[in-house]
Amino acid sequence: MAKENGYVEWFDRLDSGDVAKVGGKNASLGEMIKRLKKAGIRVPEGFATTADAYREFIAFNELSEEIRQQLESWKKGKKSLEAAGRAIRKLFRQSEFPEEIAEAIREAYGKLDRKSSTKGKKEDDLDVAVRSSATAEDLPEASFAGQQETFLNVRGEEELMDACRRCYASLFTDRAIVYRAEHGFDDMNVALSVGVQRMVRSDKAGSGVMFSIDTETGFKEAVLINAAWGLGENVVQGTVNPDEYFVFKPLLDQKRFKPIIGKSLGEKEKKMIYAGGGSHRTRNVDTSKEERRSFVLQDDEVLTLARWAVAIEKHYKK
Repeated sequence: MAKENGYVEWFDRLDSGDVAKVGGKNASLGEMIKRLKKAGIRVPEGFATTADAYREFIAFNELSEEIRQQLESWKKGKKSLEAAGRAIRKLFRQSEFPEEIAEAIREAYGKLDRKSSTKGKKEDDLDVAVRSSATAEDLPEASFAGQQETFLNVRGEEELMDACRRCYASLFTDRAIVYRAEHGFDDMNVALSVGVQRMVRSDKAGSGVMFSIDTETGFKEAVLINAAWGLGENVVQGTVNPDEYFVFKPLLDQKRFKPIIGKSLGEKEKKMIYAGGGSHRTRNVDTSKEERRSFVLQDDEVLTLARWAVAIEKHYKK
């Protein structure tokens, strides 16, 4: 049996104090699972690889010097950013995990599969979301949000290991390289944690993004929810025009009120669903006329989500 400790941490063992170990995204998922489950807030379970696992991957495959050379060639104008980044990402994709780390990831995935499995379900086909969570060891407050990759509907050990390598590689997207250069971060001081989280089959329904503030006006007494049919990447990436819901926070604790102060119907012209095989795990399809004319969320669902937003905001005190 491989030791999970040091290479893999379960979300329910993490909290907001673990940013240096697993990055902000994974630390926050752990914080919500550990601290807010009693408040009824539901977060899919999963685990994260650690920054130490990333650094050992780099050392095992002797990547540091080649990465530095590629970046130096770009900085000196000898190579384009696109060419340098592509060469670095190829290094990651062609590298292998040290067996102890690979075994820890496989064991954790198998455990997550068994915890989630239903009768007649194979042990190696649990569908998971594989998300990047970057961090800088001596700068845990640094934000690298949105710069790295996410992979949805990943199934089986082989696909999972490939997705983990691709998450590592995405630490060197053109955008991420430029961001670090502009902000004075040492590329070799930044590490990446991979979050492996049980998928929610929102391709059969809807998903979206929620804010505990009106992001356009800065009004603090409203929850803003954006929602579209299918998996959430279309909303995150701005691919579709989603539904919008505004909820007035001060009246949420009064059951006799339904303080939804605004709703607007989005076009929602596409939805992302699971792909039916091959190398593509998801695909975009046209929505039906009925879906475009319908709100994704019912009023009770909007209010439940808004109450979660308020509870999370109170917990984080920001």
